[in-house]
Amino acid sequence: MVVRVGRRTGDRPAATNVSQDQPTRWLVDHAHLLPLAGDAIDVACGRGRNALWLAARGFNTLAVDRDATAMVQLRDDARHRNLPLRTEVADLEEGRPDGRPLPTGRGFDDPALPARNGPLVAAAFDVVVVVHYLHRPLFPVLTAALRPGGVLVYETFTRAQALRGKPTNPAFLLEPGELRGLVVPLEVIEAREGEFEEKMLASVIAVRRR
Repeated sequence: MVVRVGRRTGDRPAATNVSQDQPTRWLVDHAHLLPLAGDAIDVACGRGRNALWLAARGFNTLAVDRDATAMVQLRDDARHRNLPLRTEVADLEEGRPDGRPLPTGRGFDDPALPARNGPLVAAAFDVVVVVHYLHRPLFPVLTAALRPGGVLVYETFTRAQALRGKPTNPAFLLEPGELRGLVVPLEVIEAREGEFEEKMLASVIAVRRR
């Protein structure tokens, strides 16, 4: 199952010549590092470009975003293409649809943490994808949602992006070298930081070994 949760901020980056309907290059270029099959979650998926790509490759994909309209459109698109994709409306920063708050900041091994954090279930996914979204307290839940051998694909903006355009809010921008520390205890197998596709980005591919 693959889940992607959408960005809550309206502080959006400036448009580039990269199509907004194409899957993220960081994901596509590292397809060989993903499991051959399994469950994937695309967190903060927006219109679902990465979720659709995962589903087209045969992953049982869960696409998650707070935008209910986008989720309806994505569900209909996947159904039209006969893809193994389902959607869920959730705001992982504010709480569940029933209004109860979501616990963050601890791994699933913490006995005080419920078995679910919205759609993010402990050891439920072979692939977790997060692109252009940053909520630091969520990282322990993201890493714990992976099964042994599962892969996290993460890419978002660094502080240097603020000098070029949106986003500018420091809450949504990584500090230099910060991303590697946030994905601990996963093993980082690929990483980059700098200017890519006319944006200032930090990216990792990380694996849960056990």
